[in-house]
Amino acid sequence: MRIHLSSRTIAILISLLVAGVLTALAIYAPQMEFQDAFLTAGITVAACFLLVYLSFEALIFREINTIYSGLEMIKRKELRKLSNKFLFRPEPLKRLRDEILQMAARKQQEIDELKRLQVLRREFLADVSHELKTPIFAAQGFVHTILDDEDIDEVTQRKFLAKAASSLDALNDLVQDLVTISQLEKGVVQIRRQRFDVVRLVLDILEQLELTAAQRGVTLELLPPTLADAELLVLADRNRIRQVLINLIDNGIKYGQERGHVSVHLTETAKAVRIAVHNDGEGIAKQHHHRVFERFYRIEKSRSRNSGGTGLGLAISKHIVEGHKSVLRLHSEPGQGTTFEFKLPKPKLKQQSIRPSEPAG
Repeated sequence: MRIHLSSRTIAILISLLVAGVLTALAIYAPQMEFQDAFLTAGITVAACFLLVYLSFEALIFREINTIYSGLEMIKRKELRKLSNKFLFRPEPLKRLRDEILQMAARKQQEIDELKRLQVLRREFLADVSHELKTPIFAAQGFVHTILDDEDIDEVTQRKFLAKAASSLDALNDLVQDLVTISQLEKGVVQIRRQRFDVVRLVLDILEQLELTAAQRGVTLELLPPTLADAELLVLADRNRIRQVLINLIDNGIKYGQERGHVSVHLTETAKAVRIAVHNDGEGIAKQHHHRVFERFYRIEKSRSRNSGGTGLGLAISKHIVEGHKSVLRLHSEPGQGTTFEFKLPKPKLKQQSIRPSEPAG
């Protein structure tokens, strides 16, 4: 059975105990009258009561009550008020108070993060539904036009079917990218590291995207140009890095200036190779930097959708680079173009990693 004692009750009990002891000693003291002993006992009780009661109220119970009120605030999720509530408190229970404040701060961070994720989840679902509906409705419209119009000629039919097929191809790309980013986030996709020449990989990609760049009059180049006849080895997943570079260079073609240029700059350090993809586009304002790697995030939605793509390229690239224990960094200012860069480790070789390529054949 638990007994709950208030500070007043504890003070009375301690006062009576002290007064009883002192009175007993006083009675047996020489030349001490009974009246004097009784008066001493009364004064002792009053003094002890005031001292003990005020001590408990000021130093312990008031602090405990403050802590309990803080716990009530935590229950009501009023965590931001705790710091003000606990300022300039007495010291006896400082450690407990500090632990509660730390716990409240952690809980507030968790709540803020959950709210942020909830907002991102709503945005993601809205974006996915829109991105899925767009190619589906487009293909559906072309097919129904062919089915509903019996007089449509064969040339127009083939034209509409080609547009429907293009919409379905875009839908397939979107689904594949969604599957890829889901696997990357879950850690299902393995990074298969191998030694390969990143110079040859970049040159192959630039050649592959040459026609796309020519449609906008964009020039593609590898910097420094002397690397074209050299070999620069890295240790990474060649197919995944290829996917990253295609995304970054293709974005540079789409969002850079018409008749501009996109460059891939390779720089060797002691243990790694720095890869930077630069375009001379309008640049990205600071307020967008922390969101450009989010799924479906578009700075200019209408322009981005007209340029094609699924809106997942940068998000996928970020996860692939992080899978290589690196970071995909963004450097951009309005009017200064945009640069994406990351590093790949070099294989541990005794010989130098850059050397003239052996002639083919």
